[in-house]
Amino acid sequence: MQSIFQKLPLLLICTWLFGSLSVIAQTSQPIKKPSDIPTKRLERELERISTLAKGKVGICALHLESGKQVSLNVQERFPMASTIKVAIAVQLFTLIEQGKLSLMTMVDLQPSDLHPGSGTLDVLFAKPGVQLSVQNLLELMMVISDNSATDILLRLVGGTEAVQKRVNALGIQGMSVDRTIIQLLADLDGITLPPANQWTLGFYARLDSAITPDMKQQASRKLATDPRDTATPEAMVNLLAQIYRGTALKSESRALLLGVMERCRGGAARLKGYLPPNTVIAHKTGSLNNLATDDVGIITLPDEAGHIAIAVFVGDSPMPLAEREQVIAQSARAIYDYFLYQPTTVSDAGR
Repeated sequence: MQSIFQKLPLLLICTWLFGSLSVIAQTSQPIKKPSDIPTKRLERELERISTLAKGKVGICALHLESGKQVSLNVQERFPMASTIKVAIAVQLFTLIEQGKLSLMTMVDLQPSDLHPGSGTLDVLFAKPGVQLSVQNLLELMMVISDNSATDILLRLVGGTEAVQKRVNALGIQGMSVDRTIIQLLADLDGITLPPANQWTLGFYARLDSAITPDMKQQASRKLATDPRDTATPEAMVNLLAQIYRGTALKSESRALLLGVMERCRGGAARLKGYLPPNTVIAHKTGSLNNLATDDVGIITLPDEAGHIAIAVFVGDSPMPLAEREQVIAQSARAIYDYFLYQPTTVSDAGR
């Protein structure tokens, strides 16, 4: 019996063999993954939004379940302002977990503890012998950003050195914790603080009244380039991610801290600004005049789409506050929609 090859014309056989080899060659080529067009579009949108500030803007957003991250100027340093209070809270809960402090620990209020940005506590300082619990101070620090409560807690947890040591122990790079809140504000206002034993009621206001507008402007320009008490967006998101994932704190402490941050009253026009009503967000704002307009936190997406750890820092900007807050609100909504409508998997993180 003749084979099929003996029956076929030579030209037809050659054509068949060549076509087969071509198919094999094509299938052996590496498959190219489609470009991540939605991510590129988001990055371009964040760049467009950032121009509204007419200054430097830093953004980092991490989808906590997949590990996928989007960012803008992620390694640049920005003043943390009151967002530094997240790191202070982590150190506080670390000491509570170690049994060195308790939320029920009572703290005496001293006249020297009344600092600018603490209107809520003014009436309490006028009454001698008043005490507040650590839990009260934590609520004041995180919910209404009270500066007196913050510096009292900072003293209780061991000062800025202890907070920085805790940040370092978590492996976070790009975050510097250097000054008390009162010292930071004094540097902003151009005020030289006297020794703490001279901090009587109303002392800061008296010092501030002697500072001229020109002196304040010079102090502000100096602070704009001060590397102290700054963080990269990536460092802040790293801290937030470790809080959420339970590597910075134990589960009970984590739940308590996130619960307090969900009650934050500030920043209605920042991260929350354009998010759908009733969006759950545990966050902390920060402001230093026009040098820092910040909001950082963890956004819970609907329909079990996960969580976003996000930090948006608007640095030195000549624009009005409303414009700076628009940058934060628009960025947050763009990122929210991206992670909600562009489902991600763990493998996306390695792209």
